[in-house]
Amino acid sequence: MKQRYFIQIKVTQKAREAIETGHPWVYEGEVLASAEEAMTVENGSLVDVVSETGKYLGTGMYSEKSKIRVRIISRNANDRFDSAFYERRIKYAWDYRKTVMGEDINACRIIFGEADFFPGLTVDRFGDILVTQTLSFGIEKLKPVIFPLLYKVLTDDGQKINGIFERNDVAIRKLEGLEQNKGWVTLDVIATPESTVTTICENGIEYEVDFGNGQKTGFFLDQKYNRQAVARIARGKKVLDCFTHTGSFALNAAKGGAEHVNAVDISVSVIELAKKNAVRNGLDSRMEFTVANVFDLLQKMIEEKDKSYDFIILDPPAFTKSRKTITSATRGYKEINTAAMKLLPRGGYLATCSCSHFMEDKLFIKMLHAAAIEASVQLRQIEVRQQSCDHPILWNVPETDYLKFYIFQVI
Repeated sequence: MKQRYFIQIKVTQKAREAIETGHPWVYEGEVLASAEEAMTVENGSLVDVVSETGKYLGTGMYSEKSKIRVRIISRNANDRFDSAFYERRIKYAWDYRKTVMGEDINACRIIFGEADFFPGLTVDRFGDILVTQTLSFGIEKLKPVIFPLLYKVLTDDGQKINGIFERNDVAIRKLEGLEQNKGWVTLDVIATPESTVTTICENGIEYEVDFGNGQKTGFFLDQKYNRQAVARIARGKKVLDCFTHTGSFALNAAKGGAEHVNAVDISVSVIELAKKNAVRNGLDSRMEFTVANVFDLLQKMIEEKDKSYDFIILDPPAFTKSRKTITSATRGYKEINTAAMKLLPRGGYLATCSCSHFMEDKLFIKMLHAAAIEASVQLRQIEVRQQSCDHPILWNVPETDYLKFYIFQVI
């Protein structure tokens, strides 16, 4: 095997210990300044990370502007980072999805960043369309290698792929020195589709997905099985679905046999899409749709002593995307959860969640306890759930563990 020559980055003992226990990130302050200053490292290139004593720790992607200075992609000194290497990685990720998702692979996350050893890369599948998001400089440089391999691995396995669309219109790319953009990936083997709207089926419900303009990649796949859990509880209930977005929890509740469902969101456009999804699935006769600020709506219901609903679902957007705002985020979560607990009759049901990694489970639990005390109720736990298994959690990488989902009976 031909010797490869990567520039070596020496790191601190703290970084060494993190890498040796499985965490793939080396932070800016963990690179020994004397070593970094003496080198000219090409942004996005591969580097070998070594300890202060020169012990090989791993090979990763270098990012000169990010606080995450190196993202480890392999700890095997014998790896060759050629096309075959990345094809194996993609195939490994795809084989995992086929195993754990079964028949649900038509709409799932195929690559989940660090959890699939592609740091900063997200790939979602919506039928015959792949939607990607690239958040690291190293992956950005590798797109001409990775994207054709994505197409190859899936089509070799008999999957139909008619387009790859990039959703890089996110501000976080600036931290990597990357510009925002979105659009179709040009591949010789694919004719560029005309529309950025497609249809998927999840849990027996069809959705129109605008992957070109919707939030994130167009649809939140991580709640797939949590929606099934809600559907089981919803039969015969009057359901209030807060922060409904495209109506996914509301539709699952209606399909599960809810007597009536009110889907609420502040966005007029997503409510219109939720209505279309309800009509598409023949569920609109038992559903209503309300454009409102959920905080204001819940407070108004409390003032009017409106206890019309015996099942409330809270699926808010991430109230915090950093540790700096965790205190204000906790207040927001507590406000809506306290209100929901006050509005439910004794014996009513509450599904509540947080999609923020920074709102750690222990903090979320503490908030729920405080909300229950303020609402003068007790919580009977029914289920504790997380993100679906196509968004795998690496135990040594806590950043991959972000979704907390609880179902309670309020007594």
